[in-house]
Amino acid sequence: MQVAKDLIFYLLIVNLISKARSALGDPYKILGIQRSAHADEIRRAYKRLVRAYHPDKTSDPEAEEIFVKVTKAYELLMDPDRRNEFDLYGTTEDAPNFRQKRDHNLKLYQFEGFGKFPTESSSPFNLDPNQIFSFLSQTISAKAYQNRILPLSLTSPQLILFYGDSCLPCSDVKPVWHKITLELEPLGVGISTMNSEQESSLARKINISVDLPYIIGIVDGVVRHYKETSLSLSRMIEFIRRILPRKLVTQVNDANYESFLSGWSDNRVRVLFVNGDKSVKLRYSLTAFHFRERAVCGHVNSKAEDSQKLITRYGVDAKMDSMLIFNEDMTRPIASLAATELKPQIIKDILQSNKYLLLPRLTSQVMFDQICPPELARSRRNLCVMLVTNNIPTQERQLEAMRNFILENELHQEKFRFMYIFQEKQKEFVNSLTVGPNFPKDPASHVVVLWRRDQERLLFEWLTSKWDVSGSETLNRSKSELFELLNKLSKTTHSMTNNAKMVNLIDEQANWFFSRILKRFLVLTDGIGDNISTKDFFPVASVVLAFAFIVFIGLIMQQSMKYEESRIREQYRRIGRVPPGLKPKNDCKLNIHELRGETYNGLIRLLKPGCRTIILLCGTRTKAKLLPKFYRCVYPYRKNKTLMFAYLLIEKNIDWYKKLLLQNLDHLDDLNINPKNVIGTVLAVNGFKRYFCVYHVKHSEQRRPTEDDFLGFDSQDEEDIEAGALAVGRPNPELDPSDIVFENNLLDGLPKWLERLFEGTTHRYGIQYWPDNMK
Repeated sequence: MQVAKDLIFYLLIVNLISKARSALGDPYKILGIQRSAHADEIRRAYKRLVRAYHPDKTSDPEAEEIFVKVTKAYELLMDPDRRNEFDLYGTTEDAPNFRQKRDHNLKLYQFEGFGKFPTESSSPFNLDPNQIFSFLSQTISAKAYQNRILPLSLTSPQLILFYGDSCLPCSDVKPVWHKITLELEPLGVGISTMNSEQESSLARKINISVDLPYIIGIVDGVVRHYKETSLSLSRMIEFIRRILPRKLVTQVNDANYESFLSGWSDNRVRVLFVNGDKSVKLRYSLTAFHFRERAVCGHVNSKAEDSQKLITRYGVDAKMDSMLIFNEDMTRPIASLAATELKPQIIKDILQSNKYLLLPRLTSQVMFDQICPPELARSRRNLCVMLVTNNIPTQERQLEAMRNFILENELHQEKFRFMYIFQEKQKEFVNSLTVGPNFPKDPASHVVVLWRRDQERLLFEWLTSKWDVSGSETLNRSKSELFELLNKLSKTTHSMTNNAKMVNLIDEQANWFFSRILKRFLVLTDGIGDNISTKDFFPVASVVLAFAFIVFIGLIMQQSMKYEESRIREQYRRIGRVPPGLKPKNDCKLNIHELRGETYNGLIRLLKPGCRTIILLCGTRTKAKLLPKFYRCVYPYRKNKTLMFAYLLIEKNIDWYKKLLLQNLDHLDDLNINPKNVIGTVLAVNGFKRYFCVYHVKHSEQRRPTEDDFLGFDSQDEEDIEAGALAVGRPNPELDPSDIVFENNLLDGLPKWLERLFEGTTHRYGIQYWPDNMK
């Protein structure tokens, strides 16, 4: 029994070390050196042969083949591990043939005896512990594949090696896989392994071959299969280049660099990688893929004759590897980097800090959160200056004027962030900023300054006048007003007047369904040759055609249904009736009840603890004018379950309001109130604790009310009252008592008063009871 075990072990060792010589031959003979040659001799022999057989320097037809052999021999002998392996076993290739099945049939081997077995220290199964640890630490589960690997594939290619516990050829792959990991992981390639036997369901889903080991690459969530018969670092690099999207890096020279740098209208910065190589380095392609949403990358061959004008203009050192980043200004880069070799992490760090234009356009919520993040420290303000515009050519002058304003004033980039937004593409977000006083009726061509106090709410203030570029005087005035506003708002002592709930921006790149389908289809078809074999072609083609037919029939049915629906609506419209199943559009999503005898208990007297009712006092004539404004002011608080909203017709219930006020004026028996002067008053009533707060445009809350605060309601002339002049309580000392306040301006200060109300800084008027005479 023991002899059989020893025989199997010996046969396995022989199988591992008896690899045939590759087509390369003897590297020592190719370079013409002795086996004892040191590194300097190898290097001199390589340079001598390269000069002699370089394809560009000789017309010999066999020069290219000799040049390739010389290069491979040099690479082998300069790698200590591969050279030692060749000296011991005659192996010239570091790529194990893991696609070929191993045949471990005992009849293939003949041995004369079993006198000598390899010792434990010389066993080929004695792998480097670092390699084993690295291999096992990369192992992931099916859950990690779904939650981590697939999302990461959107910004960097992911490689996964499938192995098994009973897979003997997997031992050959581990050293090469370790070398691939050391070389490619620093460049940004994700490296993982997965036990195919433990995650068999996922392996079947991805269509992993039963022959292990097996390698796949994932880019943009699409799986691509490694089909090579052997594994090496160079083959893996070519595989990664093949699965990356095409045209990630543009070749740039003197003829096209101006058009390349001036293409920033797509809202992305331009990046130039300059070195002496004809081909693009993998690290540059990976960087371009990682930042493809925010940057467009180009490559310049510094040794090419058609690039010297570009090199001279931007002062690039042709002996160094350089990176130049440009925004809207193509005359000079906003950031540059030069080194003998650009490190991938340094490239990413610099590009991460300069990935936005001087005046970027907001196109998604993710972009808004990056440019204008919420502030954690309340003592500091980082202001976001937003120009609202439309997607029309005439608006370009306004954008250019804003860029000039940024450059002229050299405002601190961390404290002031500038951007612009298309109103027609982000209607809901722009409309959320049109609440409160002093907002423009048409936000287009206006500037709003934002401060994101937290994740849910933002404070804002509009520039008083339009961003006017019609003339030099008007433009200078607009710039001066904006500069003064930024100066004022940057001081934490100055309070911003308006606040609104954060409304998320629409992702403009993902708002068209068919464009996403088309992009996904192109990605799938790009790798169809890797994923579909010849025998699978016809079944897959039939499925695709069936799906296309179903979609086509569905579109025809959808159009016919729309036509029939429009025809029925037209018939009902002609006879003046509403089509069945079509309800009139209800724009009012916030309920404002009328406070009267039937609703008195529910809205006031029987309110639950912690609940309040906000009541607008209006007349029959002013109801239609004041209710819409009242609605806009309280709309941001519609989701607060502790609030109710109502209006009171003051002509019907003037006695109830009078008794409410008299409880705060104990020495008075009666109060003469003119109903016209009470219009526009807003009460915040707490029915359980029996107190109320009062808002009016001329009401002051600096002290407890006296007789003068509530008397004199009818002291104005009838002419002033008809004109809309109102005065409630003691006039605000900041206002001229002779000023006339019109009905349109009665609720201008309500949003700010509501903010103070919920902060608890408004004055509370306590009462003993709620009056009963509500009509």
